[in-house]
Amino acid sequence: MRRIGLNLFLVIALSGCPFSKQKKETTSSVTPESGLLERGKAVYNANCTACHNSNPKLPGSIGPDVYGSSKELLTARIVHGKYPDGYQPKRASGAMPALPHLSADIDALTKYLNSN
Repeated sequence: MRRIGLNLFLVIALSGCPFSKQKKETTSSVTPESGLLERGKAVYNANCTACHNSNPKLPGSIGPDVYGSSKELLTARIVHGKYPDGYQPKRASGAMPALPHLSADIDALTKYLNSN
């Protein structure tokens, strides 16, 4: 019985139990930049690929390619449903509605659409 208690103590002490004084080192490959990129990709795939191609460098069935889009363009088009002054649209379909619920994700979308 004493041996079981000792083994249990060692398992708890070495497993990272909050009562253990052993400090664990953590390494994470997620940086703010990579997190923003991943968020942008997720937002794009969930909200844009119905009309735009899943590869933003290619035209979609309804929407044009959007690779390299500026933050100004994305903000105007996604949040406000219009183009920036003086911008010439790639397609004149006018099918895209405003998606103001994505306003908090503009930086992430910009990051994703301007990555390799």
